[in-house]
Amino acid sequence: MRVSRTLLAAVLVVVALVLQVSVLARLQLPGAVPDLLLLTVLALALVYGHVGGCLTGFLAGLMADLAPPADHAVGRYALVLCVIGYAAGLTKPENGQHRSATVPMLVVAAGAASSTLLYAGVGALVGDTAARDVGLTNLLVTATVYDLLLAPFTVPLVMGMARRLESDPLSGDGGSGGSAGDTSVSWLGGGTGLRTRAPRRTRYGKAARLGGQRSTLLSRSARNRAGRIKGVKRL
Repeated sequence: MRVSRTLLAAVLVVVALVLQVSVLARLQLPGAVPDLLLLTVLALALVYGHVGGCLTGFLAGLMADLAPPADHAVGRYALVLCVIGYAAGLTKPENGQHRSATVPMLVVAAGAASSTLLYAGVGALVGDTAARDVGLTNLLVTATVYDLLLAPFTVPLVMGMARRLESDPLSGDGGSGGSAGDTSVSWLGGGTGLRTRAPRRTRYGKAARLGGQRSTLLSRSARNRAGRIKGVKRL
């Protein structure tokens, strides 16, 4: 990723991690805890693609593994978010933007369920049976519900910030950034495609003006020839 992408991802991940540990983890909700860090990774992966999502997920997971009060093996959540970020980035369309909220919400639901299963699976490999003791089904349901309820307030905001940075003329991204920046929250509503029609009207307008100038020149030359012919007849 470029320097601007890396800085933005690092800032968002740090903010999400602080809120996750200091606020969400202390709500004492039944079942799982709303995973703001996961939603941040998913939102950045939907904008940056599979490579950016993979790197962002690994960075976010490693910070979560090292941040207190983490009580699991270092690298466990980094592996989970790395895989989730890569998979979420694969859903990025070729034009770089989602036309509706359907795909992002499905990605959030799948990411919440998959992260819980992967985390429990990796824990089972290293001998951690906490998920089995709490109840894996309960964790799956509550994690998915909590993340879906939190997603409309976080995912559009993160995607909008990432796309606005992509459309910055100083960032050197050229054409792809501009189209993404014009629809920073386009996943909440479809695009109109007016940007592709305006150049055609401009070309047609230029063609019409050129045609008018040519017809004027032709009519003037025709009148000049007619005047010369009339002069010859008078002589």
